[in-house]
Amino acid sequence: MTPPQLVVHRDKELMAQAAAARLITKIVDAQASRGHASVVLTGGRNGNGLLAALAASPARDAVDWSRLDLWWGDERFLPEGDPERNVTQAREALLDAVPLDPARVHAMPASDGPYGDDADTAAAAYAAELAEAAEPEDHGPVPAFDVLMLGVGPDTHVASLFPELPAVRETERTVVGVHGAPKPPPVRISLTLPAIRAAREVWLLAAGEDKAEAAAIALSGAGEIQAPAAGAYGRGRTLWLLDAAAASRLPRALYPPASA
Repeated sequence: MTPPQLVVHRDKELMAQAAAARLITKIVDAQASRGHASVVLTGGRNGNGLLAALAASPARDAVDWSRLDLWWGDERFLPEGDPERNVTQAREALLDAVPLDPARVHAMPASDGPYGDDADTAAAAYAAELAEAAEPEDHGPVPAFDVLMLGVGPDTHVASLFPELPAVRETERTVVGVHGAPKPPPVRISLTLPAIRAAREVWLLAAGEDKAEAAAIALSGAGEIQAPAAGAYGRGRTLWLLDAAAASRLPRALYPPASA
């Protein structure tokens, strides 16, 4: 487990802009070293805010969008095109504005897709897609994502891994169907902690006073079953990106300047 690094920004707008710049750099560096890059996107206001900031950045043209694989950490199991789906919101915020290779945009299945309303079968299909994309050097059933981003919920949930629910306890499967989620919609698909931990870097995004308690709990040594965000970490780096409001309940000693 890599100890987390924290970067605290003045407000959520600055956090989104700085995170977007950081992401562009990571993608460009990965493409320079390996020829391609892979990123796992997150939904929610902070994930979409980052994508919108990236879309507005002149530096976005430094990315070779045709050599970027995009995955999702979780998805609301709703019909294709539903405005509440993470992929729908991501397309509006950024994806429709950049020249991505459609074959490299790996959306999670919709509830009106080939698996119908069977979220568990849809999750298994996404796990199979991840396994097929994994390379020998990844040493596992999912790619070693360059960056995997996660929003942190007020209850400390990440992706659709909610405190105490079965999905956060999963140790074998990489993708699961989630039933009875405490926030709507109740049926979702989510990466599990083992899949999240395959990433080279995991970035956790939290902005707003409503995220302050969650950040404090997750960074205080809480267990991952009770605080899923505490169990989200990367192989090489775990980075918490917060605004001042979300960091307001953290001891100052917890967030020295992180290395670039």
